[in-house]
Formats: sequence, structure tokens, C-alpha cells
Amino acid sequence: MRIALYQGTPRPLDVAGNLERLHQQAQLAAGRGAQLLVCPEMFLTGYNIGLPAVQRLAEADDGASAMEVVKIAQANRIAIVYGYPERAEDGAIYNSVQLIDAQGRSLCNYRKTHLFGDLDRAMFSPGPDHFPVVELGGWKLGMLICYDIEFPENARRLALAGAELILVPTANMEPYDFICQVTVRARAQENQCYLVYANYCGAEGEIRYCGQSSIVGPDGDVLALAERDEGVLLAELDRERVVRGRAAFPYLTDLRQELHSRNG
Repeated sequence: MRIALYQGTPRPLDVAGNLERLHQQAQLAAGRGAQLLVCPEMFLTGYNIGLPAVQRLAEADDGASAMEVVKIAQANRIAIVYGYPERAEDGAIYNSVQLIDAQGRSLCNYRKTHLFGDLDRAMFSPGPDHFPVVELGGWKLGMLICYDIEFPENARRLALAGAELILVPTANMEPYDFICQVTVRARAQENQCYLVYANYCGAEGEIRYCGQSSIVGPDGDVLALAERDEGVLLAELDRERVVRGRAAFPYLTDLRQELHSRNG
């Protein structure tokens, strides 16, 4: 599978503009042979927008904006992962990401489980105990959002469920460059899976994003790395690297899960 990652500046409150930008990036990525495009956290609305705006802009996972993403995916024959504020049937609002495949089918909708500070908690409800692993193009993948990847239990849970690829839309800011530089690589290596970390660059209100999006191999090798400006990363995924990594570092099979179970 060939993956494209888009690192861009946030455009807060401009859903129509962000959908148009998504269309442009999908066209470019598909034209370069990518089968999957991954965008940052809360891509459709911007991240640091405050509760009133989140309440106004939140949509269902099959709402009008999702249907526009479906059209973009179908038109360009490319799968898309994008972040957005989701309004659930009970009215709760979640920081969510959705995976739409090249045929326009929703394969996965994930709600951020670990909320970051007052900023997240002022806008969102924490996601439920639901960490799906789905198949895309013959690959098993899972999704996390930003702060979620900083808890090793989350990535390990997906890997134990069979994930070979973890997609992480994010809105990581200064001074947390360490996460981009070290933590992301460690999560990939310790689980012998590919990891795609799609961040913003630029600023949004008082927040300055640290960029440094990356695509990391299952041995922790950085296959593609952005700096602090807008750009697109591309990388080829090779399942044999996952197989070799899990043979060389058999953490998943050697782990004594009974020592870490909830009731242990």
C-alpha cells in the first residue's frame, strides 16, 4: 500500500474550505499513486475553536460533511482518514476520526479516548471502550488520535488485536516536539507496526503546532518526515517488514497478558 500524509495549517471554522482542500489533496495524492490519504485531527473545523463553535459545527458520522468526503473518495478512488467533531445520537460531542474507503464506504469511526487537558475536556466527551481494527487493501489497521498515542497501552491493544498499521491524526503543539521525535518511533518499534502521525503546522490562536509529521516503519525507521511547513509525505508499506520485525522482536507473543489484565 502507498500512503500519503497531508501536513497543513489549520483553517478554523471553514468547513467548506477544508472540504475543498481535502479534495485538492486527494487529487494530488491519488495522482502520485497513493491508496490512502491521512489528514490531521479535527481537520474539517480546526482544533482550537472553543465549545460554542464545536457545538455549532459538530455533525453525525453520516452527516453532510461525511457525505462530501464520500464523494471525494469515490471521485479520486482513494481512501481518506479525516478528523472532525462528531455529534452522537444522544447529543454528546466527540473528537473523532473516520476512515472512508475508495468506494465511499465508512470502514471505521473512532472517538478520542484520552482527552488532553482543559482544551479537550472543555469541548468533548471521552470516547468509549472501542478500539476497532479493520481491513483496508489487505492491511489490518487501527486508529488513535493525538494524545492517545502517548499511552503505550492504546497502541499495544491495537497491535494485539492484529493491527499492522496505526493511523494517528494529531494536533500536537509546542513544546511537545519530543512526542513527534521519539514517542511515535518507539510506539511503532515496540509493536512492530507501521505508524502514520499526521500533524498540523503553523498556528491557531495561542497554539503553535510543531509539525514533524511522519510515517514510521515497524522497526522504528522513519520512512518520511516533514519539517514545520505545509507538505505531503509519501511512503510504501511492505508487510514483510512487519513479519521480520515481529520475528526479531517477539514482544506481542512473549507478552504475559495475564499479568496485565484488568482482573489480574
